[in-house]
Amino acid sequence: MLRTQLYLTPEERQELSALSRATGRKRSELVREAVDRLIAGSRRERRQQVLTRAAGLWSTRQDLPDFSQLRREWGRG
Repeated sequence: MLRTQLYLTPEERQELSALSRATGRKRSELVREAVDRLIAGSRRERRQQVLTRAAGLWSTRQDLPDFSQLRREWGRG
């Protein structure tokens, strides 16, 4: 693990300390969990943004086969 310093407002520090006492977990552990959740949510959001940008990417292509017909032929229709 790498050591990182961060600044908290007095209210954030107070609430984090209260949560630490209530759960019996260290503040650093709670901060890491919060960072992990933020990163996971951001990954999902970035993935959704990529998929949204890709939607319809080939909609104007004229050289592609009829995928609906192909799916019916494969029995996936």
